[in-house]
Amino acid sequence: MVLLENLRIALATLAGNKLRSFLTILGIIVGVAAVVAVVSLVQGLQYKVAKELQGVGATYIAVDPKTQRSQVPDAVARQVKLTWEDGLAIQNTIPGVDLITPAVIGLAQVKYLDRPYQPAAVVGVNEDWQDVTNFGVDRGRFVSRIDLENRRRVVVVGEKLVTELALGANPIGKEIYVGKFTATVIGVMEKKGQGLGLDYDDLAFVPYDTAIALFGRAAKDRVRLRIKAHDTSMVEPIKAGIGALLRTRHKIAPSDEDDFQIQTQDEILKSAGNILGYVTMVVAGVVGIALLVGGIGIMNIMLVSVTERTREIGLRKAVGARRQDVLAQFLIEAVTLSIVGGGIGLGFGYLLGVAVAGFMPAWPPAHIPLWAALLAFGFSGVVGVFFGSYPAAKASRLDPIEALHFE
Repeated sequence: MVLLENLRIALATLAGNKLRSFLTILGIIVGVAAVVAVVSLVQGLQYKVAKELQGVGATYIAVDPKTQRSQVPDAVARQVKLTWEDGLAIQNTIPGVDLITPAVIGLAQVKYLDRPYQPAAVVGVNEDWQDVTNFGVDRGRFVSRIDLENRRRVVVVGEKLVTELALGANPIGKEIYVGKFTATVIGVMEKKGQGLGLDYDDLAFVPYDTAIALFGRAAKDRVRLRIKAHDTSMVEPIKAGIGALLRTRHKIAPSDEDDFQIQTQDEILKSAGNILGYVTMVVAGVVGIALLVGGIGIMNIMLVSVTERTREIGLRKAVGARRQDVLAQFLIEAVTLSIVGGGIGLGFGYLLGVAVAGFMPAWPPAHIPLWAALLAFGFSGVVGVFFGSYPAAKASRLDPIEALHFE
């Protein structure tokens, strides 16, 4: 009952000085809103990344070329090559490789009749792409082995391309331009939405050889390899085997670093989590300054409140209030101010996260986990306790006789 009464008094005091209370908790509102906005954006992205990587399965392995930095200052970095021939060697040599596909990614305009459009990317693959990545067609069919062997000019488009090019309800069989080549639409990919900074519905898939002809000879030396292991127990042995094979094929000296990067599903997820975690930590550190300012503001206003209510404190002590009763009253007021600020900041932060996510192309929806909301309230309460302790202690130590004579 005493706690509820103190809480009622704290809320009445806050409501009685609305403008002053708002200015007092403004720092808390800004700090919490900034943290919550960043966390909601980062968690939304992390949730999307995790969902997508779980979709491709735990047997997924990605091999990508990377820039080989020279140890000599001002020297030009060595040109790194990762080719489909490397991929075929992996397929034919490494036990446990179930499926493998090249991925040549570039930009090219597509056009149907008089409607040009620039998709997010044109991707050159083989017939195993949809099984390796668990991303298949909704209508029609995907690129086949026969398409590759006969060098057919075919294309599989995403739903967004169907809309942007006005291909109609039945786009299968229509001829469109992909760069300088004409290609027959043979399929429409299933709708997958946005993620990892990319709109999957805004992609066009062509046979690997078509992509090489489209993007030039240099694209042939910068192929990405996507692999599906036979089962999860083979992932690590396959990774080790690929590393040894590519170092041999690329003639890398024992003292030199790899000119390629191999990542499993767990490693990709961990890397993404680490990057996003660092972003959150940096922003949280900066926002901590705003929370510090907000806490100082609460302490200052509580000190003013103690001065303004000196006679009230003296009267309470004169009629029997104990020191701990006064201490609790002012401490609860400080915590209430802080938690109210945290609640307002939580709401504003979520709305800000939703607005930013909606404004940024290909960014997944904002997501606030329960722990983030509890942390916002908990941290606000801690700020209130920490910065409200001194004013509350000062109020509790007032002499009732001197307080009653205070003017």
